[in-house]
Amino acid sequence: MERVLDYRISKEYEGTDILSFLKSRGYSRTIITHLKRTPDGICRNGEWARTGDTLTEGDKLTVTIQEREGSSGILPVPLPLHIMYEDEDILVIDKPAGMPIHPSHGNHDNTLANALVCYYSLRGISFTYRCINRLDKNTSGLLIIAKHMLSASLLSAMIRERRIVREYLALAKGLTPKEGTITAPIARRTGSTIERCVDVSGGEYACTHYRRLDYRGGYSLLSVTLDTGRTHQIRVHLKHIGHPLPGDFLYHPDYTIISRQALHSHRLTFSHPITGKKMEFISPLPDDMKL
Repeated sequence: MERVLDYRISKEYEGTDILSFLKSRGYSRTIITHLKRTPDGICRNGEWARTGDTLTEGDKLTVTIQEREGSSGILPVPLPLHIMYEDEDILVIDKPAGMPIHPSHGNHDNTLANALVCYYSLRGISFTYRCINRLDKNTSGLLIIAKHMLSASLLSAMIRERRIVREYLALAKGLTPKEGTITAPIARRTGSTIERCVDVSGGEYACTHYRRLDYRGGYSLLSVTLDTGRTHQIRVHLKHIGHPLPGDFLYHPDYTIISRQALHSHRLTFSHPITGKKMEFISPLPDDMKL
């Protein structure tokens, strides 16, 4: 994968060195070191440049990000892939339920990573898999994939700083309050490698907001947003208030109306990591979650 970025230097950066300029644009120390080791990774007005060189208004600074290796440990497998958006920097994927995002024990060739490595290998492009917002295997919906190290770094910072708004749709058992906020701390359950629980004394802070959209047949359809991103946060929090997700094998294994946890990543809103353009993507409620 190769990405070439051009910057026209404005008066604001007159007299600034290249290193300071790159840091102001979100380039980490690791990325800058990678650029130094890349032939013509940093050029000013078409000539190779050092990070200590001083910029002048009107200069053209060209950065070339090259990643030749790719995710060599991930097996390319031709799997169904729903790409909602793609440009030189990011992908937005609508993931089906039942597809893990990363290879793991028992899931070596059926993951989103396998599908994307195959997608790019068929095009002769080396690709390093970097998933920004994680979803459980049986949660469907929207995911952001970074296509190179800079977009990955910037998007990861946006996640930490809560500048990526994630809205989920969830089915919950029973009639929930019209809206509410849950702030119960979450911890790993003792003796389990995957299960989480509310732990007031030893858990990490977690905050979930929900709003009821509909109620039919004994189930509430909720819009859910998160201030934090703890593992299984929505599933644990809704169980905690007495309204678990149907079909959840860990927290409420009732498969009467659905065969997987009734949770869907519905909407992503964020600014593009490179252009700054406002982005919004919506994945409709899947058929198996319709009341």
